[in-house]
Amino acid sequence: MQMSDTRQIAAAPEDVYAALLNPDVLKACVPGATDVTGSPEDGFEASVTQKVGPVKATFKGQVTLSDMIENQSLTITGEGKGGAAGFAKGGAEVRMEAVDGGTALSYDVEAKVGGKLAQLGSRIIDGFAKKMADQFFSNLQEVLEGPAASDGEEPQAEGEKKGWLGRLTGKA
Repeated sequence: MQMSDTRQIAAAPEDVYAALLNPDVLKACVPGATDVTGSPEDGFEASVTQKVGPVKATFKGQVTLSDMIENQSLTITGEGKGGAAGFAKGGAEVRMEAVDGGTALSYDVEAKVGGKLAQLGSRIIDGFAKKMADQFFSNLQEVLEGPAASDGEEPQAEGEKKGWLGRLTGKA
């Protein structure tokens, strides 16, 4: 399964890049993540619980970052084993470009599964993989910008969410 997309994020490329290197931000952004530890240099270990169709599994795996060009691009590669459910592996090439009002974040994702998961069929797997990638980048956008105010809600105070990101990324 392969997919590509672009998102406009109201944050500077250096903030987007720093967020992608932070295990606390990754844990907040990966749907179903229960634990993310490690560093960009050594890689991350993650535990993620997900339900794909009728199969629910906890995947434990490794995530590595490569081809890192500060504030411009990086490649994220991961592989997880979910016991009897099978395995999932994939990667994303992520590019950041400064634009008016923030960053244009583009990504190309490729995912593969095996075991019981592969028996579900490509339509279910492809739909799930697309949903996971969309949710990850939506969560990243929310971490960087703050939650969008919906109808009837008061807009969030300026800087409130930025303080949370600052604590996670170590920036004041």
